[in-house]
Parts: sequence; C-alpha cells; structure tokens
Amino acid sequence: MIMVKKKPLILITNDDGITSKGISELIKMARQFGDVVVVAPDGPRSAQSNALTVDAPLYFEKLPDDNTGSELYKCSGTPTDCVKLALNQVFDRKPDLLLAGINHGSNAAVSVIYSGTMGAVFEGCINRIPAIGLSICDHRQDADFSMAIPYFSAIVRKFMEHPLEGICLNVNAPIGEIKGVKVCRQTKGYWAKEFEPQISPNGNKYFWLTGYFVNLEPNDSQTDEWALANGFISVVPTHVDMTAYNVLNDLTTQGYEEI
Repeated sequence: MIMVKKKPLILITNDDGITSKGISELIKMARQFGDVVVVAPDGPRSAQSNALTVDAPLYFEKLPDDNTGSELYKCSGTPTDCVKLALNQVFDRKPDLLLAGINHGSNAAVSVIYSGTMGAVFEGCINRIPAIGLSICDHRQDADFSMAIPYFSAIVRKFMEHPLEGICLNVNAPIGEIKGVKVCRQTKGYWAKEFEPQISPNGNKYFWLTGYFVNLEPNDSQTDEWALANGFISVVPTHVDMTAYNVLNDLTTQGYEEI
C-alpha cells in the first residue's frame, strides 16, 4: 500500500481583519508550506491581547471559495476567539503551524503584551502548536511587504524544520531595505503620554489613545528595537510562562510561605 503523506495544516489569523493586505500577503506566502485555513476577525481587532468575547455571542461564517484551495472564515470575535473556534469547530486534527499577521505595525518590545496578533500566537503556544507572529513597522493599509516576504518565508521554513513546542517567535520587519535577520531579546521600555485629551462638540471631555515608546536601552544591539532601527528583521523567542524564576527562592527565604 502506498501511503500518501498529508500536507502540513496551517492556521492563519490576524488582528487587522480578514480583508487587510497583510493577511492576504501571508496567505499567498503560506501556501507553499501546506494546506491553509484562515479564521480571522471580520474587522480590525488591534490591541486585543488575549481577550475573549464573554459578553456577546460569536458569529462565525465561511466565506466563498477564493479559487486558491484555502478555506476562509470570518469571526465576530477577537484573534484569540478565532484560534479557539478554529481548534474547536473547524479542524479535525491539530494544525501543524499557526501564523498570525502580517500585522500592519510593530509588535516589538512591550507591545507584544498588547498585541492581538501575538495574543493569537500565544493561544497557539498554549495548545502546543508551533506559532509565529509576523509584523512590519508600517501602519499604512497599503504597506509594502515586498522586502519582508522573502525573509518571512525563510523564517517560516526554518521554524518548520526546527519547531519549538511552547515557545513561539515574535518576528518584526523594518520599513524599506532589509540588511538581514537578527535573533534578539525584547527591549526594555514603556509607553508614555498614552492618552490625548479632546473636547467633543457638546463640550464633554474624552481621551484618544496615542503616546510614544520610551526605549530604556536604545544602544543595546541585543534588542529587537535596535535591530529594527538598524535595518534588521528581529526574531524574539517568546513564551507564555511569565514566572520570574530568578526570584522564586528570594520570596521563599523572605518568609512568604510562613504567612
């Protein structure tokens, strides 16, 4: 009997919505690696992190065939909702790979904890699915992905050859010409002046999310923000476990367990 090996099964999602240019480019790129199933929000869901929809029903709809062989679904929920629905309602086996993006805008440094793109990736990690978040430092709807795509493709291929269970990749690309790829760590920093006050026509005060990133180590070449600022794609291995292992013994010796 001749055994026909199944192609890798790839789940794609994002937080910019199923009609974004970024997810369209990712779908085209991913087809070379296996069978693609897309489950993505029906509109923008940026900065959702790992949010779940708990106060409203979820609507889930299969879209018409796009003549590529890929299955496409749109969901009224968050990126994490999309992953959970895909695993529970679409697939009859666990995907071999989860790809999220390509996000319009950077998810480097502390932005990783706010990102809906990376929220979906972390959900993949929780379910022991090799997962990669892909982003480019360009918020424009018609962002140019042509420089980044060959590198993203090579990174996905390498990751499929050497998958990491429980550890995902946070991959970000700079705008314009790319010098190469740099494996690095998350930059230490924070967002400042995050809300701008405005006055509505009826005189009520409201606030608009804005702000800027404060880089606490701008000259450290081992960080993702340095890589991006210097023309490199940053690859940061990331995981869900937030335990501060280096202080476990300290807390024990300080008597917490004696309270």
